[in-house]
Amino acid sequence: MSENIIENVTRFINLSENEEKFFTDLLTLQTFPKKTVLLREGEICQFEGYIQKGCVRVYYLDDNGFEVTILFAIEDWWISDIASFQEQKPSRLYIETLEDSEIYMLNPTTKEKLLTEIPKFERVFRMLVQRNLSTLQSRLVNTISKSASDRYLEFIKVYPSIPQRVAQYYIASYLGVSKEFVSTIRKRLASKEK
Repeated sequence: MSENIIENVTRFINLSENEEKFFTDLLTLQTFPKKTVLLREGEICQFEGYIQKGCVRVYYLDDNGFEVTILFAIEDWWISDIASFQEQKPSRLYIETLEDSEIYMLNPTTKEKLLTEIPKFERVFRMLVQRNLSTLQSRLVNTISKSASDRYLEFIKVYPSIPQRVAQYYIASYLGVSKEFVSTIRKRLASKEK
């Protein structure tokens, strides 16, 4: 059952059988129905999670109370509010499942135990943070420099399965456009494919 997360981790480090067992024994597999809020603004994030199955989004509420999606995460991705988790300070984010989801969880205690017992896991989490930072930087540059149409094309390149899995208004909130715009561009792209 935990072979996917082992494959994810062993992209960065090699593990002995004992290390694999120690790691997987620390994990808690939790199942969440669609529309479960895993973290709310003001709460302290108590998890770093690996998505075994499902789709999750991270968002915040802007000054007008509108949801602004900043990230989607699907199978084989990790999810957390890194700043809140690491610093144990209140989050500004919400994390919500968009599909029924199965997530392997580490809490601050189990993660610290893992890093103390198997220090090479520091590399795993450093690589995950670097990948996350790279994704966010790319997203920021795209938001500033590209047209809405180009941002949508970039989005479907990065997240090819998301448009079939989530409502258009979530994609619109991610791109900073109206859901009508997303509908229009999808129709335009579909007519080009014919």
